[in-house]
Amino acid sequence: MIKINESTLTFLSDLKKNNNKEWFAGNRSRYIEAKENFEAFIQAAINGIGSFDPFIRDLEVSSCTYRINRDIRFSSDKSIYKTHLGAFIVRGGKKNGDRYAGYYIHVEPGNLSMLAGGAYMPPAEWLRAIREKIDDQGDELVKIITDPEFGKYFGELEGEKLKTAPKGYPGDHKYIDLLKHKSYLVTSMISDDRITSKGCLEYITGASEAMKDLNNFLSEY
Repeated sequence: MIKINESTLTFLSDLKKNNNKEWFAGNRSRYIEAKENFEAFIQAAINGIGSFDPFIRDLEVSSCTYRINRDIRFSSDKSIYKTHLGAFIVRGGKKNGDRYAGYYIHVEPGNLSMLAGGAYMPPAEWLRAIREKIDDQGDELVKIITDPEFGKYFGELEGEKLKTAPKGYPGDHKYIDLLKHKSYLVTSMISDDRITSKGCLEYITGASEAMKDLNNFLSEY
């Protein structure tokens, strides 16, 4: 069974302490090993998720993973490298993250790894469509997020909310709490012990399957 190696977490921990070009160059072979390990894991996750989500089935790893170099042009944090490895498994690849909900896998030492999904800060057109769907089919979304299988992996629906009702909706709308969301997210945090365990891929696949109906609800507009 494909798993995240402990050496991958160790590399990321060391990188956090030595976030500079000289150290990275001297440890490039360790980075390549960690990158290849993560990519093999993501390919296995794509295969697993693709078994129940046909939009994922033919994705390539390169279309889902992110570079380790940070974009520091507009950031006050000038650290050159990310200290995590991430992949967004979504229909058409990560470039479509502003159009569709998907499955985000994040590997970071310090018990900060996670599986997340849903719609993060969807653009205005997409957000408007989601709210229209909730207005019309809110009972379906409630059914999805209160399903016991969903609850095995995820808590409440997360994401920043408006303080008042969105324009066009009454404050006493039946689904006002859902309509106020600006993001529609779910997260399952994963400990270092679990992310490096042989059973983690199975866990991520199971959690992703429990998330699928939410992603479909948010994406089909």
